[in-house]
Amino acid sequence: MRWTPGGSRANIEDRRGSTGGGFRMGGGRMGLGGMAILLVLSLLFGRNLFDGGGGVPADPTTTTEAGGAVAPVSETPEEAERVEFVTFVLNDAQQVWAQLLPKYGSEYRDAKLVLFRDGVQSGCGTASASSGPFYCPLDEKAYIDLSFYEDLSRQFGANGDFAQAYVLTHEIGHHVQHVLGTDARVRQLQESRPRQANDLSVRLELQADCYAGVWGNSTSQRRILEAGDVEEGLNAAAAIGDDRIQRATQGAVRPESFTHGSSAQRVAWFRRGLESGDPRSCDTFAGAI
Repeated sequence: MRWTPGGSRANIEDRRGSTGGGFRMGGGRMGLGGMAILLVLSLLFGRNLFDGGGGVPADPTTTTEAGGAVAPVSETPEEAERVEFVTFVLNDAQQVWAQLLPKYGSEYRDAKLVLFRDGVQSGCGTASASSGPFYCPLDEKAYIDLSFYEDLSRQFGANGDFAQAYVLTHEIGHHVQHVLGTDARVRQLQESRPRQANDLSVRLELQADCYAGVWGNSTSQRRILEAGDVEEGLNAAAAIGDDRIQRATQGAVRPESFTHGSSAQRVAWFRRGLESGDPRSCDTFAGAI
């Protein structure tokens, strides 16, 4: 990608200097799929299930972890460059959505991006870095431990800056859903149709993939993309499909427990957004996926 450093950090919350531990459950760290399910349930029942079910959402205005303190941030040159990159992607994606949504009758409002290390307190509860990047609708913030990008490359074989951009713009896609009220409608459906809860979760995630593709289309139109970038994004979408992750971690694939969609589904919907550039093409709730 062709990108420039030095962008505004008005929507960046840097908590990498905060102290505090990661979230553990049952003696082990919670995985990405487990956190996704717990987040859905927390929103569904109006209770913070991340802390055992008895808590309340954390104060969205806090800039430190519970019981932690902010210290000066030390970073390698590589991490400093990565901060510049996610700042560029965040600002660019939000500018695109601020221009797009009014065309379809909605106004966009910016999300915040929280940078953290190891563990973080969000408006949806406490999470560890092993949970992966996530979006919390209760405080309208996306969260990422930048070391995830190393895992994306090392563990999933998804390399390149556009692969990294896809991950972040997927989370901004969830914010677009929140602005449009899609996530609230899905929660209502999950409550009234509990047997379809996982299917609805998959459809929500695939729509966020498609929205990431819509942003990707705009970068192509503006000639920000370089040769190989699209392939990097599609490879990342395939790498983090539920079937691929389940096969690697459990040795078997259980489609009924999918929360984000198969590799093929994620690639297909990301590609749809890339090719159309139109959020109306991202209706994952109409028909088969």
